[in-house]
Amino acid sequence: MLRRLQPHHLALIEAALIGLFFVQATRFLIGMLYSRVAGAAALLALDPAALPADLPGVVDPVVVGDEITFAVYMLALPLFAVLLGHLRSLLVIAAVITAAGRALMLADIGLTPTSAAALTVGGGLLYLAVLARHRVRIVPYVFVFGFALDQLFRAVGNTLDPSWSPSYLNIQVGLSVAVVLLTLISVGWEQRRARSNPDSPAIAADRGLLPLWGGFGLAGLLYLQLALLALPNAIAGRADVDYTTFVPFVLAATLLPVVPVVRGRARRFIGLFDGRMRGWTWMLLAALLIVIGTRFQGVVAGASLVIAQAVISLMWWWVVRPKTGRERGFGGLWLILGVMVFGLLVIGDNFIYEYAFVRDFTGDLAFLNPIIPPLLRGFRGLGLALLLLAVFLAAIPMTQTQRRIPWLGSTWAVTLFASLLVIGASLGAAFAARPPVVEEESIDEFRVGTFNIHGGYSEFYDYNLEAVASAIDVSGVQVVLVQEIEAGRLASFGVDQPLWLARRLGMDRRFFPTNEGLQGLAVLSKIGIAFDDGELLPSIGQQTGVQRVQMQPEPGVVLTLYNTWLSPLFEIAGQEGLDLQQQDQLFQRNALLQVIANHHPDGVLGRTIIGGTFNNVPDSPLIEELPALTGFADPFAGCPIQTCATFARSGLPPARFDYLWLRNLTSAGSGVINNGASDHALAFAGVDVNRLLEP
Repeated sequence: MLRRLQPHHLALIEAALIGLFFVQATRFLIGMLYSRVAGAAALLALDPAALPADLPGVVDPVVVGDEITFAVYMLALPLFAVLLGHLRSLLVIAAVITAAGRALMLADIGLTPTSAAALTVGGGLLYLAVLARHRVRIVPYVFVFGFALDQLFRAVGNTLDPSWSPSYLNIQVGLSVAVVLLTLISVGWEQRRARSNPDSPAIAADRGLLPLWGGFGLAGLLYLQLALLALPNAIAGRADVDYTTFVPFVLAATLLPVVPVVRGRARRFIGLFDGRMRGWTWMLLAALLIVIGTRFQGVVAGASLVIAQAVISLMWWWVVRPKTGRERGFGGLWLILGVMVFGLLVIGDNFIYEYAFVRDFTGDLAFLNPIIPPLLRGFRGLGLALLLLAVFLAAIPMTQTQRRIPWLGSTWAVTLFASLLVIGASLGAAFAARPPVVEEESIDEFRVGTFNIHGGYSEFYDYNLEAVASAIDVSGVQVVLVQEIEAGRLASFGVDQPLWLARRLGMDRRFFPTNEGLQGLAVLSKIGIAFDDGELLPSIGQQTGVQRVQMQPEPGVVLTLYNTWLSPLFEIAGQEGLDLQQQDQLFQRNALLQVIANHHPDGVLGRTIIGGTFNNVPDSPLIEELPALTGFADPFAGCPIQTCATFARSGLPPARFDYLWLRNLTSAGSGVINNGASDHALAFAGVDVNRLLEP
């Protein structure tokens, strides 16, 4: 009996590892394509010969074009399954491509990491297309185990996948070799079994296909997993709950469908409904849970998203179906269609965050300006709508399958083993995600800084959170106000940047989302944070807000910080558009001052700091009026721009856009740190909390 079960066990391990490689590479590829295209676009607007050679992220646009072309070719690999999918040995080729690509992402030999990720994704898609024909019952486990293992890796790396580091290369090579060996062994066993008993019921049960509707379902499921439900930090950001608490629950929800009794319960529940209504009922259940989780906050909202993850994870069993008779499968073609739909969802996801930065076309494409730019700018606030569209796509296979329910139970032994697997993995994730002990400091003098990290990207979109952490570390600040920070967006590799930076630097953190729960403001501090909240500010462009944090640098001493980011100024519709943006900034500044006044109705402010990115220069009315309106002092007043510039982009003169304003506090020196981690520099000021200066 053990001998009979071994091929199945090996195939499951093989599928789990390839699923992991596929998920890791897909997430990496999305972020890299975003950064490479954005970096190349920024470079095309400049003279490359005038740029310093060591600028991070600078890459020849021709190289980026080659990477995109290569990615398109790789994503077309499933077409081979249409022509040669009847050959079981094609599984070995697909496994070799996937495993090799995943190793080359780190080795950087012959292919750039972006192209290597595209090779991995393409090989994974080919593997899925062939797997659906020969091991249809294993296909759901590729995704369930793949996303579960990905969560474990990210828990170890504080949401940044440590397997993307070059130091992981030896481990990855070992895993890649193991996958190839497992595939060779399992395919060899299956071929011998097929030759000895071609009419075996087990072989017939393993034959399947991915239908057209499965391609649509795959697109919706991938987006839901990568953008929200398989990211504990994204769930925490959307629902405003604690990340560490929810990590094991999200992983358990991901893995629950592998427990046969769970599938059996789901089968009995959905079987209560007419076949024509089952898919729609399941879709409405998932949609309702996501609406509750994204429109409300707290434990109930977080729990709704965890349950939604379990509901969505069960839907992987509907993407494929058994093959009947001589039915011909075009799964490879439908996989490519699914990837195209998924790509459209990812593009839409990008514009729900960057709608305000859409530029008008020029030259021969100017005729599109009345249509395309307004359409893309209209993505503002459509995050939930995009998620619900993905739920609809994910449920299409269920709505089209009326006579079959693929959720089958199994023996008690399998149920027991699967249950222990879920419990063990969840406990492991909880242990890996546990927060470090933050030693809070009690000090009368400290440094406070403000740092716009540009989503973790440099001027030319080199993603390097370690460089961001290094700038904060070198500055010696105990408190830093951070703007343009993200907590799990697809374009920033799904990383919770406030959490990662806080744990890397041994600081406490508070995050205030201004856009779709995953983009906003943060305060990192080595001083104990007692309270935090925030409010959105009026905006015709990028939605922004103000974050309030209160802390106690010494017993009995309360310090209040206001962290903000005003909308940037850039030309999108000529001078008229620029005037509107300046007016928008003025509205936001006045709203900020009104928020502060509402917090202090008696007009008495204690020790207070206002900091952030105001996106305007010191001699603008917006900034010049602040001292007279508020009584706050600027510790950088009179500092020459060559020394105090906080915004530096190639081709533009240096400018000061980032400010710190002090009230009832004495400044003890100031400075600027610029290591190229962002297109902004970190500005800091020393503060003496015991020497009070009245305005």
